[in-house]
This record gives sequence, structure tokens and C-alpha cells, in this order.
Amino acid sequence: MSVSGMKKQLHKASQLLNERLMGAEGTKMDEDFLKMEKSVLVINSLLLELLPRTTEVLQPNPAYRAKLSMLNTMSRIRGQGRSVGYPQTEGILGDCMCQYGQELGATSEFGGALSGVGEALQQVAQARDALDVNVKRSFIDPLQELQDTELKEIRFQLKKLNGRRLDFDYKRRRRGKVPVEEVRQAWDKFSSSKEQAERSMFVLLQSDVDQLRPLADLVSELLDFHRNAQRILLGLHGNLQARLTAASNRPERRYRPKKIRIRSEHNGSLGFYHQPALPSTVSSADEFTVLPSRPGSPISCYADSRTVLDQPCCRAMYSFHPNQEGELDFNEGDIIILTNRVDGNWYEGALGSQSGLFPVSYVDVLVPLPLP
Repeated sequence: MSVSGMKKQLHKASQLLNERLMGAEGTKMDEDFLKMEKSVLVINSLLLELLPRTTEVLQPNPAYRAKLSMLNTMSRIRGQGRSVGYPQTEGILGDCMCQYGQELGATSEFGGALSGVGEALQQVAQARDALDVNVKRSFIDPLQELQDTELKEIRFQLKKLNGRRLDFDYKRRRRGKVPVEEVRQAWDKFSSSKEQAERSMFVLLQSDVDQLRPLADLVSELLDFHRNAQRILLGLHGNLQARLTAASNRPERRYRPKKIRIRSEHNGSLGFYHQPALPSTVSSADEFTVLPSRPGSPISCYADSRTVLDQPCCRAMYSFHPNQEGELDFNEGDIIILTNRVDGNWYEGALGSQSGLFPVSYVDVLVPLPLP
């Protein structure tokens, strides 16, 4: 800094001390200028709080936000274009449900419903990801640009104006010791800075369209997200109600004890141990039905299995009497030949000379269809 510049800074400091400590009066701005300055300061404070608050609404977990920011910074340093997305809570819950729904299997009614809910929540998470991207593009980025350009320039101009005011007031207070030409130059610089700052504030405060558009875009994006989420959840609700109705109308399945085939240690013959459902007084000698032993015969868990399961088939767990044409009628215990799987809820099969569609939840698959 030059000697003249240092002297000017000392003069400004001297004038500021006189105003703060000695009660000296400086040049007062007009009322309109002060109103505009106050409005600009309010807008600046608003953006300083509004932008991080909006990010908190979109990404509420601060730990994830910090981790995400660090990972994206590392990706930029390494030259990787792909950024890491914020883990949406609906997506985390949906992944958990899908995982355990698959483990329970398609034959489980609860497992199928769990997978359906999980897939719907994953779709909601994708909609929320789109909301994050769109709000950042149409709301956060324009306001951030406003803060970094126009408001930053106005803050600089106001700071410069205040410095020139102090310089002018100092020279005016020492008018007898400071040349008149310097006082006039200080006044010209002060007037020019005031006019420039006033014009910039006026342009900012009159740009209502530019300030209203981001707010309208924010509301529009929120509305689109909630519409998409409602559509997804309404479809899920209808599917669950259908499953609930089908489960309520399904006849109750009773437990039937199964026979266990064992090999006698005495004579090598095969027998069935009848698992008693109720206490019985039958002697242990009567609990076995002895059959001739066949060398190399497999041990089966079904005593009454005489059907050769050499093609895809299933056993009916409940009776199904359809109301729609094209559906297959069968009774509990029937063995149905599987010909095709239409979707997650329906099989196509044949029973004797009849063929048609039937629900997946009504049968127990014995030999599954081959993979496509």
C-alpha cells in the first residue's frame, strides 16, 4: 500500500472513531436509500439461511450429507464424472423388504407382498432422487447464483460507499486544513458510489419475476413428486387389498401329520412311522406299517406318493373354483401339470383334459418349471 493510501485509511479510521466515540455526525443517506439497503440485507440473510435449509429438507441426514460431499469431492479430484447419490430412506427400506421377500420365496403370500412393497418404495426413492436433482437445478442454483453475483456486487458497492463517505466526512470536517479541490473530489467519488449502489439495489428489488420463478418451480417440483408418490402408493394399496381379500376368502388349511419312512434295524424292511396328532394308546408295535424292502429305493417324505414326478408339476393346497373363463378348476390335493408361468401371481397348467390359469398362492410346486 502506498503512503497516500495508508494516510487515507488512517483518515477513515479517525472519522469512524469520532462518530462512534465523540458523537460526530456523518453524511446521512436519504430514506429511500436506507429502505432499499435494509431490503437487500434481508434478502442476503434470507439466502444464507434458505439454501442450507432447503438442502436439509431434501437430504435430512447430516452424516450422509458430509460423506456425500467428501465422496463427490474425491471423484472430482480423481477426474471421475459420476457422482454418488444420496441414499434415500425409502430406498433403504425397499431394499430390505425386497431382500427378505426373495428369501421367503414366491410361494409365500407374505414374501410376495413384501417384495411388492419393497419395489414400490424403490420407485418412490427414484422419484425423490429426481426431486433432488430438479430442485437443485430450478431453485437452489438460481438463488445461489443470485447470492454469488448481484448480492455480492451490491455488498462490495455498499462497503466501498461507506469508505468514501468516511473519507469525504473527514476532509469536510478539516476543511480549513484540506484543500478545497480534495474535498470536491471526495464528494464526487462519494456521490458516484452512492448512485451506483442505489441503481444496483433498485434493479435487484424490481426483478420480481426472477425472484418469483424459483419459488414457483420449487412448488411445481414438490407437487410432481407427491403426485408420482401417490400414484405408486395407490397402485400398491390396490395390490395389497387384493391380496388381503384373497387371503381372507381362502379356506383354512389344516395341519396333517406326515408319515416318516424308516428302515428297521432287525430285518432291513421299510416302515412308516405315523406321527400322532393326538395322544394314542396304540402300542409301539402297531405304529409301523412294514413293507418289503427294495434295494436302492429312495426314502420319501410322502408315504402316498405314487405319481412319477418327471415333469413340472404342483400339488393343490386349496380347492379353486374359478368365476372367469380360461381359469382351471381343481380340488385340494390334485396334481397339476405346469406348462407356463404367466406372471408373479398366475400359473398356466393342465389337469386331465382341462387346462387354464390358476393362482400361484393356491399350489405347492413339486417340480419347478425350467428357467427360461
